[in-house]
Amino acid sequence: MQGLFFEELTIGRSAEMTRVVGEADIQAFAQVSGDENPVHLDAEYAKGTSFGERIAHGMLSGAYISAVLGTRLPGPGAIYLSQALTFRRPVRIGDAVTARVTVKALDERRGRVTLETVCEVDGRSVVDGEAVVIAPRKPA
Repeated sequence: MQGLFFEELTIGRSAEMTRVVGEADIQAFAQVSGDENPVHLDAEYAKGTSFGERIAHGMLSGAYISAVLGTRLPGPGAIYLSQALTFRRPVRIGDAVTARVTVKALDERRGRVTLETVCEVDGRSVVDGEAVVIAPRKPA
């Protein structure tokens, strides 16, 4: 499985994927991450929060961004260097989250790619930010 080489990238190029957040996703993310905050897992507790119901972990949306970077743009071989995230709105069970990355800048000398990152539900941003990755180079 080969992703895109640095030399194939252009500013404005983008890729995305959509995932529907299910109960199993939230349970698995809590198990793997150790984040057992009751706002994610306990319906009674969550009723008393400003959200009024359980919500997905914010970093689950961050993981969707990582999936796009690692499988689509640049894809396999990309090395994550940094990710800034701002959480705008909650993601609820049953929401279809579209994660999109768009090439914003290319550093030829260092082989680094800066990408705008966003997750949307119903066309509204729930998470946005910026990532920096190293993209693989074409073999000489």
